Amino acid sequence: MDEAAFGTLLDQAAELVERARAAGADVAEAVVRQGVELAAKVRLGEAELVEEASHHSAGLRVIRGSRVALTATSDLSPSGIERVVRDALELAELSQPDPFAGPADPSEIAAGPFADLDLYDPSIESIDAEQAIAEARAAEQAARDFDPRITNMQGTTCGIATGASAMVLSGGFRSVRRSSAKSISCVAVADDADGKKRREGWSEARRHAADLPAASTIGAEAARRTVSMLGARKVPTCETAVVFPQETASSLLGLLASLLVGSAVWRKSSYLAGREGTSIASELVTVLDDPLIVRGLGSRAHDGEGLASRRNLVVDGGVLRTFLCDSYSARKLGRRSTASASRGASGGVGPGTTNFVLQPVPGMTQEEIVRSTPRGLLVTEMMGFGFNPTTGDFSRGASGFWIENGRLAYPVSEVTISASFDRLLHAIDAVASTYAPRSATLAPCLRVSSMIVSGN
Repeated sequence: MDEAAFGTLLDQAAELVERARAAGADVAEAVVRQGVELAAKVRLGEAELVEEASHHSAGLRVIRGSRVALTATSDLSPSGIERVVRDALELAELSQPDPFAGPADPSEIAAGPFADLDLYDPSIESIDAEQAIAEARAAEQAARDFDPRITNMQGTTCGIATGASAMVLSGGFRSVRRSSAKSISCVAVADDADGKKRREGWSEARRHAADLPAASTIGAEAARRTVSMLGARKVPTCETAVVFPQETASSLLGLLASLLVGSAVWRKSSYLAGREGTSIASELVTVLDDPLIVRGLGSRAHDGEGLASRRNLVVDGGVLRTFLCDSYSARKLGRRSTASASRGASGGVGPGTTNFVLQPVPGMTQEEIVRSTPRGLLVTEMMGFGFNPTTGDFSRGASGFWIENGRLAYPVSEVTISASFDRLLHAIDAVASTYAPRSATLAPCLRVSSMIVSGN
């Protein structure tokens, strides 16, 4: 996408704002997005599905008095713009007044220039369906060649996404940003002795194609994980240590993130409401929300309300330091925004995370954590949605490997792990020294000293 296209997006967003203000909106905020997505799925050597879609849409938020309305359209013709503005003003008249509604504090709006976080790789834009199919086939073939016990494939997908968005606020903010991403995922199947199908997968995603592991590496890892689960069995119900490698530790961290956004706090749907300044986790737990990681999957130079991005120390040595707020939730909670606003395609604004990172602790690798565990469970996959954010009750289906005398003894499936989330966080007694940048929620391997494992 060239500079002229950027200018077009900005012009369209500015026109929406100008027309809304002329029609009577006190505040008007527009975002216009344009991009392309491609996904190629291969199964058993054949291209099973190729999807390619382009989008060009706009979202508009207007505030009149203390009434808020959102509208969206993919019709950016003059008549389409006129209609979406008219609809927004009509909806505002029908909405309920909200005394906390309003734009970000003008004194906090960023003027730029913004940091270059290197979120766009032009080479991804040149990837076509034929190349995506070839990469998916390479990953699948590596999985099938890895071990003769791989008897089937659930599917292998190569996906790309490129795009740009322009945001214009009636308070004077204007910006255009572009981004890209490429991903490969592979799921392999093996037949177990008892007739069960063992199915495991692996996926990787990066902003730049050169940073993505080779397709063959991803496919081989999917196969390795699948065959390693052959012969999996339950274990007797017990209370034991549980080790979470990065993929499942990141899932736990995502649950913590959902408790720490301002909207969860003012809605009283987080058991951590009112806990600022107190211990909510082990001293080994330090969490940053960091939107400024170069090439990070959750990175951005400014938030959805035009505030310059900044790192927020959320948990420091187990102590909760702040909640992540946009302007609205900050007003509701009597505090200031943490530049954590996310703006959706329809123009709606709410608090969210960027790169939510559990900081590594120097000293131990995942392998060393396992070796230092006399007895326990390494959880490589969790299933189900057994988490209550209001009470902190946590219970999930799990599979992985039983640890005996610091070694992986045998694969385990069809068990449940449970604890209160508060107890789980406080019981973290080991955090590894590294992680791979596989998502926007990043956690090293960690160990919880004691959880209930329910099996036989």
